[in-house]
Amino acid sequence: MINDNVKELQLSGIRQFFNRIQHIEGMISLTIGQPDFDTPQHIKNAAIKAINENYTSYTHNAGFIELRQAISKFMEVKYGLNYNPETEIIVTNGASQAIDTSLRTILSAGDEVILPSPVYPGYTPIIKQCNATPVFIDTTSSGFKITAAQIDTAVTANTKCIILPYPSNPTGVSLTKEELEEIAQVAIKHDLLIIADEIYSELVYDRPHVSIGIMAKERTIIINGLSKSHAMTGWRIGVLLAPEWLSKECIKVHQYNVSCASSVSQKAAVEAFTNGIDDALPMRGEYEKRRRLTGDLLRENGFTTIEPDGAFYYLAGIPSDLNSFDFAVKLAEEAKVGVIPGTAFDPNGEGYVRVSYACSEDNIIEAFKRIKRFLNNN
Repeated sequence: MINDNVKELQLSGIRQFFNRIQHIEGMISLTIGQPDFDTPQHIKNAAIKAINENYTSYTHNAGFIELRQAISKFMEVKYGLNYNPETEIIVTNGASQAIDTSLRTILSAGDEVILPSPVYPGYTPIIKQCNATPVFIDTTSSGFKITAAQIDTAVTANTKCIILPYPSNPTGVSLTKEELEEIAQVAIKHDLLIIADEIYSELVYDRPHVSIGIMAKERTIIINGLSKSHAMTGWRIGVLLAPEWLSKECIKVHQYNVSCASSVSQKAAVEAFTNGIDDALPMRGEYEKRRRLTGDLLRENGFTTIEPDGAFYYLAGIPSDLNSFDFAVKLAEEAKVGVIPGTAFDPNGEGYVRVSYACSEDNIIEAFKRIKRFLNNN
């Protein structure tokens, strides 16, 4: 009496790992996938004001027009993107729901979706529930970057879509303007859709974030939101941006799924996208310092690294003959340091662990003291 696709779903590798180590006391966690900062006070004040003014009812399915206008302006100022707030922007319950809505809108049974690997584990279950097939491109030999040539080779008559999650979870790596232009040309050549998951776009360090939406808007769905940029993971505000011919179909799926995002969170989001347009900058500065510290400590302890362009993760090669899961479990049990095994992000993550630097410098330093002792004893 259960859908076969649902019965085949497994807990994510991240959750399986947490279940294995959650009993360990005194552990320093380098696993966290969310900012360790508080939501800015002016945004919280806007939410309190909204509650007091009784903004507690349903909104337009796509969100308050005031919010969509603010999003439109934000995306134009930050990334040079132009989306009509009336017809091309949908406010969702977090980026995860925007991903779900996008895939359910475009996929039919038998379609194929190209993804880089290792990759965030939230895409594959949705693809499979649509009776479509994920096609993974191993990026471990291309600097964790999917290339236009790799995509071109992987395309078949069934290919519908490319997913570009950059900056990447779990690698932190992003794509340059030139690399995106080449991918856009492949998408045009093969008449493919693109889903660009850009939730970490405000946490890019060495160069400005570039969106493929400026190169291939008519075939691209952009996913964004406030979780990472404004430390608002629990507020559940995501953004789906798409050309009108796509967004008018996405809104149908969104409407029957959730009706609308939280009205109170939407009012807070107006404040975030307007007066909080640069709220990510001080957080980004702190992450950049932690990135340097974490990278130096990883390399000092024999891990191999590819420098992340954004987000707050390293996917580091482990200095051990153990497989990734066993290494991470043993590190947690013996050293009381939590990292995520690379296999939580696809089998191509074998030999790696994801290390998050979304925690204090003191915790990072203490964690690597423990890691050093662990490696010396093993």
